[in-house]
Amino acid sequence: MSTVERLRQLPSVDRLLGEPALQDLLPLYGHRLAVAAVRETLERAREEVRRGREVPSQEALAARAAAHLRDRLAPTLRPVINATGVIIHTNLGRAPLSAAARAAMEAAARGYSNLEYDLPAGRRGHRTVHAERLLCELTGAESALVVNNNAGAVLLALTGLARGRGVLISRGQLVEIGGGFRVPDVMRESGARLIEVGTTNRTHRYDYERALAEEPDAALILRAHHSNFRIVGFTAEVGLPELVELGQAHGLPVMDDLGSGALLDTAPFGLAHEPTVQESVAAGAGVVCFSGDKLLGGPQAGIIVGKAEFVDPLKRNPLARALRADKLCLAGLQATLMHYLKDEATEQVPVWRMIATPLSEIERRARRWRRRLRQAGVRAEIVDGRSTVGGGSLPGETLPTKLLTLPVADPDRLAAALRGSAPPVVARIEADRLVLDPRTVLPEEERELLRAVTAIFEPDRGRPTGAED
Repeated sequence: MSTVERLRQLPSVDRLLGEPALQDLLPLYGHRLAVAAVRETLERAREEVRRGREVPSQEALAARAAAHLRDRLAPTLRPVINATGVIIHTNLGRAPLSAAARAAMEAAARGYSNLEYDLPAGRRGHRTVHAERLLCELTGAESALVVNNNAGAVLLALTGLARGRGVLISRGQLVEIGGGFRVPDVMRESGARLIEVGTTNRTHRYDYERALAEEPDAALILRAHHSNFRIVGFTAEVGLPELVELGQAHGLPVMDDLGSGALLDTAPFGLAHEPTVQESVAAGAGVVCFSGDKLLGGPQAGIIVGKAEFVDPLKRNPLARALRADKLCLAGLQATLMHYLKDEATEQVPVWRMIATPLSEIERRARRWRRRLRQAGVRAEIVDGRSTVGGGSLPGETLPTKLLTLPVADPDRLAAALRGSAPPVVARIEADRLVLDPRTVLPEEERELLRAVTAIFEPDRGRPTGAED
């Protein structure tokens, strides 16, 4: 049979659309997208036939088109189960939100809201009010502003307070955060002029005083917290209270870029002390910038708090409109801040619940997982391990945990299989073993996690299907 005759055996678009596999998808994706998937599938089939391959059956072609349609339109942003033990996992969306925050965001998305409407007065209002009161009450600041992320907050503050003028910062604080964003680059974009002070490992008060004497147009002193690294050994750094005192002597505000946004002391949970927003405000910083989705545990946001004389003008800066937070962010942030005001953050905010979970509870969960997996025929063991805070917070600090190990010859292959499950499970490989850390798995995710593991393993042999010992 010639190639032309074999090509004529391929079904038409209409005939293929009539197959049950595609008819079931029509209500979900619509006629136009289904036709496009069928045409692409038929074109691939024609190429195969021209290369000498057999003509696929009509049912096989319909199955291909249906799979192509599903894959092509599948959402690229998907929920995953974080079993890595990294609490604030930047690649996995940072902080999971509390139930109250999720409910508040859903309510704000459901219909209209008073985002920029003053209900008592019956006229236009300001979106800044929705989080400002709560932030001021929590931190002791006079004023507050919420933008889209902390890099935006720093950019806005530098632009509004120091554009065209000098900003002093220690060389040891010229940090780079995730994604290659660097403090000098942000400062350059703001129009401020970088004035480096001291050395990488040692900066003293007299370094600032010398720079101020040489730079009469300085507008600001900036402190950037070492969020994601430490400098140890022969080091010296000027503390925030002393910087504030120095700034007051020269009529300059001090801006503190905290990054992680801790509102609770981390020390009681066995971690090093992370500077809190309240401490920076109490020390007299004119402006404090921090993230909403790291240790604060809320939605992605950049938050600026401080003295009204410095923060209020930023609200009127044209850049503030470009960086402003939307209604979903403000709704979720409000609900998250309420957890702190009600002294329930360690129970309700997932990040703090994970940090505060005692080792005994984690061990109970690990034993429960092992028991259920063994009942399903999957070999699993429990070993000691460490969880990390992550998200550029508390570098080098860890919390004790219990890890569930799945001993296999090829842990990378198992990790890939777990990532391919629905929902995907992201684990980590440690000492040539795949491990699952209960600390970062939400309680409501346990059943899906165990189902994903047992689906990959052969029940009677306790190892992944197709694996080689």
